[in-house]
Amino acid sequence: MKNAIHHDIVVIGGGIMGGAIAHYCAKAGLDIAVLEKKELANGTSSRCDGNILAIDKDPGFDSQMSLKSQRLVHELNDDLDIDFEYRNPGSILVCENDNEMDAASKWVQQQQDAGLDFQMLDREDLRNESAYFADDLYGGLECKSDSTVNPYMLTYALFHKSEQNGASIYAHTAVKNVSKGSDGQFVIETNQQTFTAKKVVNACGVWAPFIGEMLDVDIRIKPRKGQLIVASREKPVGLRKVMEFGYLISKFGGERMVDDMTEKYGVALVFEPTESQNFLIGSSREFNGFDTKVNQDVTRYIAKRAVRFYPKMADMTVIRTYAGLRPWTEDHLPIVSHVDEVPGFYIAAGHEGDGISLAAITGKVIEEMISDKELSIPIDALRHSRFTERVLS
Repeated sequence: MKNAIHHDIVVIGGGIMGGAIAHYCAKAGLDIAVLEKKELANGTSSRCDGNILAIDKDPGFDSQMSLKSQRLVHELNDDLDIDFEYRNPGSILVCENDNEMDAASKWVQQQQDAGLDFQMLDREDLRNESAYFADDLYGGLECKSDSTVNPYMLTYALFHKSEQNGASIYAHTAVKNVSKGSDGQFVIETNQQTFTAKKVVNACGVWAPFIGEMLDVDIRIKPRKGQLIVASREKPVGLRKVMEFGYLISKFGGERMVDDMTEKYGVALVFEPTESQNFLIGSSREFNGFDTKVNQDVTRYIAKRAVRFYPKMADMTVIRTYAGLRPWTEDHLPIVSHVDEVPGFYIAAGHEGDGISLAAITGKVIEEMISDKELSIPIDALRHSRFTERVLS
């Protein structure tokens, strides 16, 4: 096409998924470009926490995928030039009743059977972990392989390295239409210029369905809103990520023994210390379209839940609050897939709250798919076609 800019591969979306795909493709010597409608890391990647977790993943494929990603992030810490505040302290789930402890014990056994480094914790272990825990907590579990990063900085580090390896990054380049020409190449029209490509990767997160519509591809992703509080770390509350066991129940849609409003907003304790000596407190889960305005009622319930587990937090200072959108799928697994009905079109989206955890393995697998290499993980469970081939419960 006359005056169009051509790249063999065009990735749409400048968040952490786009960054990871660009990094691994450029590292493999592929001709790749990334189109981002605003600034890099402007969407979900800048409105989330920074955890690389296996502790909250279903035993089996889901946790194994997370473990592979953890290993890749450990390698990225050496390979990337920009520091992204990587730390590897492990993480904890805490339990507040016997039922949760019984469920936690089964969870740990399943994870250990799958080869992961999980173990149970008792009351004394929690006291040794932090003097700020509530006295009536029963115990919990830990995963020693879990790590944490600054998601902003990891995204920037991936893009920086990909550019050094030859990738082209186009910010403020909003995609208006994607179509396939008679020659089989994709034509990507933007507010800046027109691009052509042999292959296109849709890494748009919650906005992935809009790109899919341009090619008549139904992408079943919905935005799920989540809020966080940033608080001042005035006291040494803890050194690693802590969640309540009820977070798993909230994540996977089970019922908890909490008040109606806590249940309505999917509020569950998440505590994450940052390298800047502050900490993040979450979290919430609700379907509310594309609204990212902070709901102060939700903020209050998050704070209330945090104080239940850390009573002395009641007097600590809130710095700010923010909300982001998580790309949700009904089976809680991402879509990392070639779209068979549109040859050359790939999807890397739908990671919900696991985007930071799974970005590295997603980027590597997309490069392997594009290059027709042996895949690092089996991806049958992540196929786009799974939603139409069977009825999901």
